[in-house]
Amino acid sequence: MKQIFPQTSEEWNSIVLNFPQAHILQSWEWAEAKKQNAWTPLFFVWQDQQADPKAAALILKRQINLLGLRFSVLYAPKGPVFDWDNLEFACQVISDLQNLSKKHKTIFLKIDPDVLLGTGIPGTDEEQSSPNGLSLQKMLEEQGWQYSQDQIQFQNTVLLDLTQSEEDLLAAMKQKTRYNIRLAGRKGVEVRQGQINELPMLYQLYAETAVRDDFVIRHEDYYLKTWAAFLKAGMAKILIAEVEAQPVAALILFVFNKVSRYMFGMSTEAYRELMPNYLLQWEAIRLSKHLGCHTYDMWGAPDTFDSTDSMWGVYRFKQGFNGLTARHIGAWDFPSHPQIYKTYTQTLPKLLDLMRRRGKSENRKRVQNG
Repeated sequence: MKQIFPQTSEEWNSIVLNFPQAHILQSWEWAEAKKQNAWTPLFFVWQDQQADPKAAALILKRQINLLGLRFSVLYAPKGPVFDWDNLEFACQVISDLQNLSKKHKTIFLKIDPDVLLGTGIPGTDEEQSSPNGLSLQKMLEEQGWQYSQDQIQFQNTVLLDLTQSEEDLLAAMKQKTRYNIRLAGRKGVEVRQGQINELPMLYQLYAETAVRDDFVIRHEDYYLKTWAAFLKAGMAKILIAEVEAQPVAALILFVFNKVSRYMFGMSTEAYRELMPNYLLQWEAIRLSKHLGCHTYDMWGAPDTFDSTDSMWGVYRFKQGFNGLTARHIGAWDFPSHPQIYKTYTQTLPKLLDLMRRRGKSENRKRVQNG
């Protein structure tokens, strides 16, 4: 394991892209975005005897105050990236990360690689388990890692295979989904690509969506800078659904390593009966194919697959497109200081709840004030 100091996007991303599993949250652009929230990016590679990369990890470091003392936490978003099917090498990587955590005197180090635990909804005929994911979970537990109470990214998601033709993709969808896509087109919904100067308008739509659907978002400047950076790097596209030239729904599509991801979506209450979100998703699928992507990640599925989960309604919408429900191992923490980690995890839910209530209140005021 070797720390490196890349100076450009090309220098780091060319390393990450050696791996089919490379995720956009391991990109240089994501590292730059997280600097806005006081995270310091650290870059590491594992090399073979020929100095070729065997693994890579963007690890974010943040200083925090706890009990009057200064500590740090480390987080590898959707990383490290390498062939996790090689459990022997995975054991070496995990060991190196543990040593790194101790070296930096952290409370914990968090990882959440996209390693499959299984596919399909648990308890149904379509459920399939991944032996590798189960083995990795067991290995992490044996090494002293703990399943994290703070799952920062979605543990589960819905994936569409874009190697199919448009005709086959449409034919595989649920009848109601196909009907709503065509209804939107017949009723005058039009979808176009957006421009970077429309980002402030998109943020207002996003803020309105957050109030309606009761989730927390960050401050406007964070999103405008992050979205703009990915757009300028050619790693994002904007799609806007309009009725009579009025924006009623939009999404920002992130593209990396031939995978497109529906990471941000927003909409108004206006014209919802015209089903603009169905046509918007279909055009995102078509654009992803045009960009050469082999997979469309619909970005998020429930933790619990029943109506009690807050994402159940959104998941039912996504199910209509007939993607594969992918369940991953989720985020795992290595507690370098177990007692301090215990205090931290006991305090964190209360702190997050307070921050969420405050964030929702502030966002509601912004939307009400226009």
